[in-house]
Amino acid sequence: MKDYLSIKDFSEFSGIEDSTLRFWDNIGLFSPALRNKNNNYRYYSPQQIIAVNFITMLSKLKIPLKKINEIQRIRNPERILEMIERQEQVLDMEMQRLRENYSIIHIRRELIKCGMQANISEITIKKLPKKTFIMGPPTNFAEGGGFYDPFIQFCKEAKTQRVNLHCPIGAVHDSMESFLKAPGEPGNFISVDPTGSQSRKAGKYLVGYAQGYYGEFGDLPERMAKFAEENDVSCHGSVYTIYLHDEICVRDIDQYLSQISVAVKPK
Repeated sequence: MKDYLSIKDFSEFSGIEDSTLRFWDNIGLFSPALRNKNNNYRYYSPQQIIAVNFITMLSKLKIPLKKINEIQRIRNPERILEMIERQEQVLDMEMQRLRENYSIIHIRRELIKCGMQANISEITIKKLPKKTFIMGPPTNFAEGGGFYDPFIQFCKEAKTQRVNLHCPIGAVHDSMESFLKAPGEPGNFISVDPTGSQSRKAGKYLVGYAQGYYGEFGDLPERMAKFAEENDVSCHGSVYTIYLHDEICVRDIDQYLSQISVAVKPK
């Protein structure tokens, strides 16, 4: 067929797999210029690269083939502009979701590695980096009511409070005194979200670790207070609990691992 290309040659010319060309033909999106009546072989005109470029460009913008097929025969600048502006909005939302997913992956990876490297029996004083988070509303612990009701309420209100529960969870006590008095009753629950507007500032912290489900600390508060006293430092500011290992990476809730930190300064 002089001046025409076989499907193999047109595939090499256009960069489109021959299986894709056959699929496009079968759905009526893009057909060969002619077919051999004897063997039904497909043959393409080199000028058909124009139509291929139209399809591939819109496909890269994630516009569905059905929509491309609808508009390709009646396209004009106004129609194409309207379509790509709508697709721009779709891609903006997708990019936002990707950024959010990246943030979740980043913080999960960081905290899981931190937990794997931690000496969980040790209490230390060390420099910690800044850690951003989103603060939930103040908790309301009823006398004798336990940990779970306020935590469940925090989870229920997460969406309206713009709290991302896919990020690791933590908690904040107002002071070391309140942590010692009621370790399982933080003033606020938090989502350790890298996009949050609140933060634990970088600085020197008294750091301890606890294994167990949310709100379970054993004798860690007392041991941290004793360590501070023995090392002539005073605790000031909020006490931060961040769960390094949770249901995402361990099956047994008794193996959850939290890092507890409070800023210190010499007495």
